Amino acid sequence: MVSDVHGNVRDLARAGDGADALICLGDLVLFLDYSDHSRGIFPDLFGRENTDRLVELRTARRFEEARAFGAGLWAGVGSDRATVIEKAVRRQYAELFGVFPTPTYATYGNVDIPGLWPEFAGPGTRVLDGERVEIGGWTFGFVGGGLRTPMRTPYEISDEEYAAKIEAVGEVDVLCTHIPPEVPELVYDTVARRFERGSPALLDAIRRTKPRYSLFGHVHQPLVRRMRIGATECVNVGHFAGSGRPWTLEW
Repeated sequence: MVSDVHGNVRDLARAGDGADALICLGDLVLFLDYSDHSRGIFPDLFGRENTDRLVELRTARRFEEARAFGAGLWAGVGSDRATVIEKAVRRQYAELFGVFPTPTYATYGNVDIPGLWPEFAGPGTRVLDGERVEIGGWTFGFVGGGLRTPMRTPYEISDEEYAAKIEAVGEVDVLCTHIPPEVPELVYDTVARRFERGSPALLDAIRRTKPRYSLFGHVHQPLVRRMRIGATECVNVGHFAGSGRPWTLEW
């Protein structure tokens, strides 16, 4: 299990070694690295100093100022912003999907661009979102993406659409999502010093359907990585970009 890969191709190439399958819970793209401001699409385009400033504004939750600052930088690019970003994302996806082992089961993170995945996902990679699959006799449900935030990342959807996908998955042994259930200890990032968005619908589904596991990522440095909700073991499988280590599920 990996999540929040954010461009870590080197470690992703080894993540499935010795496993029967690899499961990826999204955020393959690295747009901006909050711990290393020299890495990602944004600093490649605009440099370290501008990246430092953008991170400073976002960390202070001055989102309107951050958007205005970013808009000023993009105005100087001289070409279509979406085209520039898509070209950079395509380069990253070509590398990342190229090292997925067979079989890989994957869903989208909030910074991913779902429309591009069919172009890069080979026959050994199965992409699931609001869907179920059987792996080794257990049923796994997958729900990708995130909920809407002031950050406006590429794959954010409404609470209603997200809840519908959770409902479509139904009762499973393992519920795999990019974002965590809406529990304070699971959604608070201790380094960013803010609450990320978790899903109330996911929390409700865990309480109602009682999966063996709820597995997710999204929060890079959570206050708590693991806790039980009733009969369900809830696990943040980790910020793979930073750790380079997969989390292993055995049964």
